[in-house]
Amino acid sequence: MFPLSSDEKKVVMHCEARGNPPPTYRWFINGTEMDSEADYRYSLIDGNLVIMNASETVDHGKYQCRAGNSFGTVLSRDALLQFAYVGAFSPKARGGVSVREGQGVVLMCTPPPHSPEIIYSWVFNEFPSFVAEDSRRFISQDTGNLYISKVQPSDVGSYICLFTMSNAAVFHFSLGVMGEYEPKIEVHFSPSVLAPKGVTVRLECFALGNPVPTITWRKINGNIPKKARLRKSQAVLEIPNIQLEDSGIYECKAENPRGGTAFKGHLQMDSGEKLQWECKAMGRPRPTYRWLRNGLPLTSQGRLELHNGEMTIHKVQPMDSGMYQCVAENKYGSIYSNAELKILASAPIFVPNPVRVIATLGKDVLLECKPRASPKPRITWKRGDRRIQLNKRIILLRNNTLKIVNSSRADEGNYVCRAENQLGSAEMTAMLSFVLPEAMRVALSPSRVEVTVGESVVLSCRATHDTSLDVAFQWFFNQKPINFHHDVKMDKKETRGKGFRNVMRKTVILLKHAGKYGCRAQTSADTVFAEAELLVRGPPGPPGVVIVEEITETTATLSWTRGLDNHSPISTYNLQARSPFSLGWQTVKTDPETVTGDMESAMAVELNPWVEYEFRVVASNAIGTGDPSAPSRGVRTKEAVPSVAPVNVSGGNGRRHELVISWEPVSEEFQNGEGFGYIVAFRANGTRGWKEKMVTSADSTMYKYRDETFPPLTPFEVKVGVYNNKGDGPFSKVVIIHSAEGEPRELPIDVRAYSISSSEIRVTWKPPNPGPGKPRRYEVSFWKDSEQEESGSKQQTVRNETSMILTGLEGNSAYLVTVKGFNSIGHGPPSAAVTAKTRKAPPTQSPNNLMWIQEGNNVSLSWDPVKAKANESDVIGYMVIIHPILILSFTLRHICLNCVNTFFIYSTPPRYKLSVELLL
Repeated sequence: MFPLSSDEKKVVMHCEARGNPPPTYRWFINGTEMDSEADYRYSLIDGNLVIMNASETVDHGKYQCRAGNSFGTVLSRDALLQFAYVGAFSPKARGGVSVREGQGVVLMCTPPPHSPEIIYSWVFNEFPSFVAEDSRRFISQDTGNLYISKVQPSDVGSYICLFTMSNAAVFHFSLGVMGEYEPKIEVHFSPSVLAPKGVTVRLECFALGNPVPTITWRKINGNIPKKARLRKSQAVLEIPNIQLEDSGIYECKAENPRGGTAFKGHLQMDSGEKLQWECKAMGRPRPTYRWLRNGLPLTSQGRLELHNGEMTIHKVQPMDSGMYQCVAENKYGSIYSNAELKILASAPIFVPNPVRVIATLGKDVLLECKPRASPKPRITWKRGDRRIQLNKRIILLRNNTLKIVNSSRADEGNYVCRAENQLGSAEMTAMLSFVLPEAMRVALSPSRVEVTVGESVVLSCRATHDTSLDVAFQWFFNQKPINFHHDVKMDKKETRGKGFRNVMRKTVILLKHAGKYGCRAQTSADTVFAEAELLVRGPPGPPGVVIVEEITETTATLSWTRGLDNHSPISTYNLQARSPFSLGWQTVKTDPETVTGDMESAMAVELNPWVEYEFRVVASNAIGTGDPSAPSRGVRTKEAVPSVAPVNVSGGNGRRHELVISWEPVSEEFQNGEGFGYIVAFRANGTRGWKEKMVTSADSTMYKYRDETFPPLTPFEVKVGVYNNKGDGPFSKVVIIHSAEGEPRELPIDVRAYSISSSEIRVTWKPPNPGPGKPRRYEVSFWKDSEQEESGSKQQTVRNETSMILTGLEGNSAYLVTVKGFNSIGHGPPSAAVTAKTRKAPPTQSPNNLMWIQEGNNVSLSWDPVKAKANESDVIGYMVIIHPILILSFTLRHICLNCVNTFFIYSTPPRYKLSVELLL
């Protein structure tokens, strides 16, 4: 599918085949081989076809990839290069569908032309009520049709077939009544199914009927393989890793009280005298079929017959091996189905050969004949040069085993089994000899063992037998062979004169290891079996289903059934509960306080009202505590008056004339019912009578009350209670909360401002006189006296400091400064403006003609005086910075010996010379 909106006009078609030797690839468009060298737009990369500058008029069509090597050739399915589209359903209204109750019905979707593939769904009556697939209803993703096996009155309504949000077909469904009828198989597998070795085979079978039929499967003249799985309400039989022994005739049977019907099909593998493959496709118009082998067309001739989608090969030969493809097509397109035919042909082979058989005189003898061959060989038995004549004592079983009943000395000797097919023949010799019927005995000790979980056990199997014969031991658990490679350790050793002894040792015993253990000792002449019982004591098993018998506001009466005590009496039960508010399962208090092992009912107490709980029960005995029971169904305790009051009641702040009250909300676990809310009660300190306000939201954490009559910081007694539909609950403890203090009312006092440099002014003040609205911080406003206050700047203190340095000011300029306090409520009044003028800038000229004279350890410095300009500050002193230096070979090297020792010497006019003592 090539989108018209694609900016990159490049199409890549992938083709990958697996083979040895690696295959080579060729591409075809509309049946004509493509030449990548003749057209620059085509290129082949590892079998993939790349088309540059794809054009709808030139490149539209069917593409196929052909891959081949020395063993054969396969042709890919068609790849139709086209542009994506989705048509619209026919605007013609669909007629109503009438059907009898109990009858099956098919609603046809008949989708419009579309590409690529889509997923179908059906809507019942209105969107988004989608039809759910179950045992009665099925949506085909091939056709989009909706199948209802047995119509019920609830199915009446309108049905919409959807495959995009804008494409739909609508049906109206009406209902009559139809009685019961026998099943009718609508979907079944092919009458002949040929599968390669090792693949997974799916056999489908589905029937309509009223009542809904049940599907059963069986294999004629054999058992369904144990590895087989039933899926989709037994409508699909799936056989993984198919082998030769899985071949045979399989039957699917559909039955209901009105009758039954069946369908049989033959599952085949390997080669045989006749091969039948059926190819079946659905389409309108009805599709036609053609067959390919190794990419080349096949026609009916000689051993090959093709008829209406069925291919038959008579007398299959190795030359028939290869890749087969069935092509089903009509005017709307074609589809391919691929399969490999592998002829597993070999002459009979016997391994081992010959075979020595030692039997007990007087007992039955079985001589097996199991050659490896394909096709299946024909078997004959002979003794010496004569073919064995079968009778009541010498019997040939269906698996070609020769059975000799009530053997005698005359039966000793060599027996020959001959296997033959069209590829060759082979013989196997069975050498039969007898031993006297000496009794073989086996003893398994101890015969009964009791252990505790976690301990280990040792079972000893001792066999007494004819020492001339080899003995083999096999262990069983509950009559099933034990896999000793899993978790059981086994030792085997011989004790001279007493036959063989085989020991099974199992460490870390678990409850699952309890049961009957059997030991089978076997020689070529006899087989004996002994059994011992292992009892494992452990914690109790989980109790049975937990039922909530009665529920109240705070209690739940539970009942359960006893579980296994695992050979140690149950002493106590523990009741556990889980709710949306608990951290997993929690043990609950009970009535009676101790639930003894002979009880099967108890009451869980001290539960919270109006909380949904699940319950489970755990049993204990002297060994330990067992696994819990399955949870009970969820139940909700009944509603009750709230019993938990809010905590952490506090408040304060807010705006002037506001009383702000806050609390920690009560968890839903303790709300005890619907309609939960809060009752906020308050009164001015020293007054009588409470004001109560209802807060209806269970999640609320605050209430604000406003009254213009009470002054700031008025103390109130406050308590917060709870209520729900059942009534009022308790109140919290009474706390004292003050109303909001309001914004500051007084202005700062003793405001002063003075310059400390050409760009800085220090401002100081004192807090206002005590009163309502205490300032939490201060704001300083400043502006040049030549400007308006609105154009000035503002700075705020970090806390409630009473001084501030204004920076970044212009030198030699007068500024007006005011200070006002503020808090979370608002700003107070500003102080009267004070004036401060910044200093002039320092001199920009540096001292010139610096001279120094050294006299011993003294240095004399001199320089020219600096005269300040009109816009500069007067010179009030000089600063001399002396650095230690080191003199080497009459050359000054400015090496800082200890920069930390830098010091300052100040000189004032008119003194221009300074002596400095240098300590080197």
